[in-house]
Amino acid sequence: MKVMPRLRLLTFNIAHGRGLSLHQGLRTVKQLCANLVKIAKLIQRLEVDIVALQEIDQNSRWSGSFDHLAFLSEHTGLPFMAFGINNRRTGRFHLNYGNAVLSRFPIVHTETIAFGPGQIGEKGFVFAEIDLGKRKRLPIFNIHMHHSSRPHRLKQVVRLMHYLDEQRAHRSAHWGAPPIVCGDFNNPAQRPDATAMLLGYFEQTCNYTLLPKTGRTFPSPFPARALDYVFLPEECQQPRAEIVRSLLSDHRPVLVEFTLPH
Repeated sequence: MKVMPRLRLLTFNIAHGRGLSLHQGLRTVKQLCANLVKIAKLIQRLEVDIVALQEIDQNSRWSGSFDHLAFLSEHTGLPFMAFGINNRRTGRFHLNYGNAVLSRFPIVHTETIAFGPGQIGEKGFVFAEIDLGKRKRLPIFNIHMHHSSRPHRLKQVVRLMHYLDEQRAHRSAHWGAPPIVCGDFNNPAQRPDATAMLLGYFEQTCNYTLLPKTGRTFPSPFPARALDYVFLPEECQQPRAEIVRSLLSDHRPVLVEFTLPH
């Protein structure tokens, strides 16, 4: 069986571009841009094909009032973008932020789901289909879950599972593999509730691997919790995962490499 070259996927909560500062509002536009340039250089150094980003701003006063995804696209050379805005606020203190996908390959379909009314702090996910050629698409779900409430997280997992069922029923004929699900799951330190529940769901449909198998991603200087994961279906062959050492956010990014059959 012919195989494609290996694909490299990075999931990274970039914390509004603030680096290790306590809040993005404490950073100047120059400082935010400098940190985003460093993130772009990291993406280039890792030779990433697809980037799933959480806590990324489109136009927010507290983070410089500019499009961070377009900025990263320009500085990484990854031309295709999908923005999933979960939070919108107009007026003097405008905020527009959420999740995003940055890709070397065309993004041919995208949808955004917010878990609530879209006020400050709302979580959600963005769904993107990436065209890898041969009329096959790679479906990606990039998610950010509630950071403190277990009941909220479990409700969010149920919402994601229902959405996965709907998309599988209506769109899977276009897919070259089952969906990849990645992002910031905000599992508590001792009870991996969100990832465990989602693994149970996937066991009913096909075999998935949760990566990384070991290691922690938060907080980045001295990681104590495993928050950031990638769920890979078995069609993504010969997977390799790495937690990337980085101090460009309060999270460390997770890099996954795999091969897809033609």
